[in-house]
Amino acid sequence: MCSYYKTEGDNVNITISELMAMNSKNIIDVRSNNEYNLGHLPNAKNIPSMKLLANSEKYLNKKDTYYIYCQTGVTSDKICQILNKKGYKLVNVLGGYQTWNLGR
Repeated sequence: MCSYYKTEGDNVNITISELMAMNSKNIIDVRSNNEYNLGHLPNAKNIPSMKLLANSEKYLNKKDTYYIYCQTGVTSDKICQILNKKGYKLVNVLGGYQTWNLGR
């Protein structure tokens, strides 16, 4: 893994500034469609949390790494915990959309 990843408990985390510097195409916004439509990170796909948890095999490939965010980082952290235990490679974006929106 890259040196800028930070682990807390079972999760791998990344800051919003580190993520933006990567220009990744595997960014997933787990907020509601309505929240996503009000604003989201560049290149982010919207897959609401319950949809992602219920159908992870439909949206994720276990070979790829995905960067997951919500409004504040709490829900995305929980999703990462659950799906990483199932063999996916999810990285939680610390602070979520709120951090990115405040820093623009």
